[in-house]
Amino acid sequence: MRLLLDTAAFVFAIQSPERLSKRAEAVLRNPANVRELSSVSLTEIAVKATLSKLHISAAMVRQALEDLDVRVLPFIAEHAFHLFDLDDHHRDPFDRQIIAQSMVEEIPIVTPDEKFSLYKGLKVIW
Repeated sequence: MRLLLDTAAFVFAIQSPERLSKRAEAVLRNPANVRELSSVSLTEIAVKATLSKLHISAAMVRQALEDLDVRVLPFIAEHAFHLFDLDDHHRDPFDRQIIAQSMVEEIPIVTPDEKFSLYKGLKVIW
């Protein structure tokens, strides 16, 4: 199964894996699953690190991608066009892009954010 990790889930996996739910931890550990991280999440991490809201380096992120066997999913025009039709349950622009990407790709998203479950058709794992 393909899984899209939300930024928070990815950061938890790197910095504080004890914050992952049992279900999230199980799907992340399952070698049969394909773990993906949006290029939007990489942007969000870089922006927040630059603003000192996250204490994480590019080297740490690269190593985590390798260690967790996570591939980066590019954000493409089709994902952006889906934003036009996305309900307004969530104001965070990074999260909205990740939600749109998950919906277009039809893959579940691993996230602790309860607002994600408000979107019809979005499968949330936590």
